[in-house]
Amino acid sequence: MRTLNLRTGTGESRILIGESIANLHDYADIGKAVIITDATVKKLHGGKFPKAPVIEIGLGEGNKTLDTVQKIYRRFAELEIERGSTVIGIGGGIVTDVAGFAASTYMRGVDFGFVPTTLVAQADAAIGGKNGVNLDGYKNLVGTIRQPRFVICDFELLRTLPKREMSCGFSEIIKHAAIADAQFFAYLEENVQNAMGFKKTAIEKAVHDALAVKAGIVSEDESEKGGRMKLNFGHTVGHAIEKCVGLPHGEAVSIGMMVAAGISQKRGILAQKDVERLEAVLKQAGLPTSMPKGKAGAAQLLDAVKRDKKRKSGSIMMSLLSGIGKAQVSEVGINELEGILNDIC
Repeated sequence: MRTLNLRTGTGESRILIGESIANLHDYADIGKAVIITDATVKKLHGGKFPKAPVIEIGLGEGNKTLDTVQKIYRRFAELEIERGSTVIGIGGGIVTDVAGFAASTYMRGVDFGFVPTTLVAQADAAIGGKNGVNLDGYKNLVGTIRQPRFVICDFELLRTLPKREMSCGFSEIIKHAAIADAQFFAYLEENVQNAMGFKKTAIEKAVHDALAVKAGIVSEDESEKGGRMKLNFGHTVGHAIEKCVGLPHGEAVSIGMMVAAGISQKRGILAQKDVERLEAVLKQAGLPTSMPKGKAGAAQLLDAVKRDKKRKSGSIMMSLLSGIGKAQVSEVGINELEGILNDIC
């Protein structure tokens, strides 16, 4: 097991990489805990849960809403949850986002921790303190920033995932390497298949090194005033694709990374060979690198991008690459982005 400690203005988060869900009692007072999960995770892993009340939420992005949070608040009240309680989110990124938001806002904040059960959540979504819900289909428009007290990354829980879900997790892992760690990126070029096949040293290093990048960035800019925006590499267009096309998050972000790399290359800050390296490692992980034919038009994607929280009048702040392992946050004009979207559509 490896441990990372993320210290920020809203608290300290202990990230336990390779720990077992069986040891949850070491990190939370189970007698004062409540678990939030979904039906699939409960069916697959419920037998491993500690004895605590369970609040079950619906499946999919359609349940990541204020209505769901309101139902959780009412259940908290019935269970007499108080500030000395701990909310434990066990599930994928939707569960951890909703659980973290509900805990952060109930009684002005109760402690919470996560046991992420997908690779997307272990390598990205459950770490960093962003907790939120969607509004009218637009991702994460309502939310808070508050750190979970602990995050347990149990790799055994990933063995029930379909291969497509594992690939989606590698989208975030590759993103972290691409923006901040050239050596890690080179490791992934040689070891993606080993990690996807659950070779212990490879999967543990992949998750650890990805989270080390994220923790380092978040510790310096928790509230996303500057450097943390680098973590949005691939996400600006990725979120638009996710909404308009319905692709899973990791696949949409993979295409979004290629769009951002394309902008970087056209601006002359990223070499064509590095665009090709990015494309090759994404394909190794089983991820798409171009838009599905006929699924969405540029105008539709552009409208969704315009709803992004990072928009500034006639431009949008995007994370671009100036090399493998080097990211920068730049303004991209809506017209410039429209040209790229016309190309990919």
